[in-house]
Amino acid sequence: MRLALLLPVVLSLTAVGQPAKYRQGHSHLGEGFNEGPRQKPWEMAGAGQVSFPITHKNAETQKWFNQGVALLHSFWYYEAERSFRWCLQLEPENAMAWWGLARSQSGGPRAKEFLQEAVKRKSGVSERERMYIESDAASLLPEVGEKREDNRGRQILERLVMRFPEDLEAKAFLALETMGENRMGTELLIRDVLAKAPDHPGAHHYRIHNWDGKDPEFALVSCRRYGEVASGIGHAVHMPGHVYAGAGMWHEAAISMDAATRVEKKYMQDRQTFPFENWNYPHNKNYLAYIQAQLGMEKAALSAGRQLMAAPRMEKVNRRSDAFPLHMEAQIILLRTYVRFGRWKELLQAEQFEWDGEKLGNKTQRPYVEALAHLALGDAGKARKGLADLEALKDEVEKKNDYYVKSWHPVMVRELKGKLLLAGGKTLEGLTELGEAAQAWGELLRQQNDPPFYPSNIYDDLGRAYLTAKSPTLAAVAYGKSLELVRNNGWALAGLAEAHAALGEKDKAAGYSARLLHVWGDADTPPAFAGQASDQSPGPQRNYKKTTLSSMGPDQWMPFAAPKLDALDPQKKRVALAEYAGRNVVLIFYLGQECAHCLEQLQAVAKRKDDFEKRNVAVLAISSNKPEDNADSIRLKELPFRLLSDERFENSKRFLSYDDFERLELHSTILIDAKGRVRWAQRGGDPFTEFDRLFQEIDRVNKNTD
Repeated sequence: MRLALLLPVVLSLTAVGQPAKYRQGHSHLGEGFNEGPRQKPWEMAGAGQVSFPITHKNAETQKWFNQGVALLHSFWYYEAERSFRWCLQLEPENAMAWWGLARSQSGGPRAKEFLQEAVKRKSGVSERERMYIESDAASLLPEVGEKREDNRGRQILERLVMRFPEDLEAKAFLALETMGENRMGTELLIRDVLAKAPDHPGAHHYRIHNWDGKDPEFALVSCRRYGEVASGIGHAVHMPGHVYAGAGMWHEAAISMDAATRVEKKYMQDRQTFPFENWNYPHNKNYLAYIQAQLGMEKAALSAGRQLMAAPRMEKVNRRSDAFPLHMEAQIILLRTYVRFGRWKELLQAEQFEWDGEKLGNKTQRPYVEALAHLALGDAGKARKGLADLEALKDEVEKKNDYYVKSWHPVMVRELKGKLLLAGGKTLEGLTELGEAAQAWGELLRQQNDPPFYPSNIYDDLGRAYLTAKSPTLAAVAYGKSLELVRNNGWALAGLAEAHAALGEKDKAAGYSARLLHVWGDADTPPAFAGQASDQSPGPQRNYKKTTLSSMGPDQWMPFAAPKLDALDPQKKRVALAEYAGRNVVLIFYLGQECAHCLEQLQAVAKRKDDFEKRNVAVLAISSNKPEDNADSIRLKELPFRLLSDERFENSKRFLSYDDFERLELHSTILIDAKGRVRWAQRGGDPFTEFDRLFQEIDRVNKNTD
């Protein structure tokens, strides 16, 4: 039976209490649909425009398919999936809708599940569409007993480009496949696309990735355009910042990253989502803080870290498995900023970092940064103790499969050894050790194309050590190496100006000073010398401080106003949130008394009654049960909190606790603060029962009442 015919039957069974799994919040289409978006899409402004004709019966399907592909081109896979799911809602047998769903997973078991469905239906589409499906199937779906070349999927895509030369999407997706490894070939594909579609979001995006890291200046033209073409997508506004940072264009980089965080915050406000549900937001904040520090804006960088540290959390919810949890990104920001600006006493205030002695990353970071602080504050004994603690982790580090820890641990050890030798008066040995640490640090930095995980710039520290040792020539070499690795690095520019002045090379010193004036002209502590600022960047820049970005979105993430609550209690009295002004509210959407899991959840909540009450929390449980059912139910009426009725799902829809695709209620646990703002939420196919995690978030809300 076709899905379109089956759905009304399924829903009618639900109405009479059929104990089907999906009645408990799970999709009836399969496990793959229990993840991802559950509400229908909307027409997105600022997503970019593409044309990808597909075989369809409903004209609306084509509209949403085009939007989904545009979002794919900006790596916004979560929202792309929403568009493709609506295509499937309109046409359950549409093979390309299934292909789009597979593409929006960027690999993994769900991608295979969806792509298998596309393969089953490929006979109903055109040859061109079949080639898209077959290309991905060749890469993602191995056949039993068949040995395949790794690039077979790409070969099919190449044949698609040759067979249908007017298909710009095929060329764009091929550019995605080849970017970074065949840079000139990729660039030629991109030029071909842009010649016919000058604002194609994928072509601009893939050009940025293609040249990012090594030769960023070749992507500048797309950096200027991509953020305008897809201005409503945080990643599209963010990616030009990568290139600008790599080119040492710190003002433009800050404008890009700041605008991107604002776009993301606006999206979160509009769509009732949270920083922990948006992997790119903390990454973006981290990058922005790094760039602000490069501009000498210490306070702004620290503010970014503290904002992330204060954001709501749920570590298990992150749409990229390799992304750091929010508070880890915040910790990286704070440590890096404290070290770069020498704020050693603040760095030693351990409580702000929530050091976790069970995590190897924390176990290595803490003795390293605290040893740096103790050494800078003149306590070599405590610094040596930190070095010893760090060295003692060597065996554990080598056994652990953690790229960051394994890469940086030996560099940290060597850096500390060099600095301790210098502090002990062993200048030659210390400079040698620090020089080797700087070289190793530089090699690792070249492999990284993200904001630095490592707090120090060891070449800058080496340059300062040479100046202290009265060796300005070698200081200039060290600072020069730093400037090669981090273009227009203000610390290196200042060091080079000082080194060349000590060598009597006034013109060179003045040149570096002029460049520093441009980079640090708006720093919290501007350079202490006069002169004319000079920008030596590969492209023109605006001034970050003078650029207004408020139209892109808010400056800080803030809890959003709770939607309207309008439900009936068992006595048919209307209940609204205003009744609970001054109290926190935990609003639990459950699936009625027929749901065994829901009853287990509510009973578990009842057992924690005292824990809720001492935190000034009122618990409200809401379902589609009728008020009289709530009043008469033996299983429900003994619960120590109010049961509310939402028969028409009006409240569940407003609070995003309803699946628009399958017309199903969802489980939700939502925290609303005493001012009526949503602070945290968990939604999905299963009831939330990690109450200790919830209490941690309530405690954070009570502590931060602003």
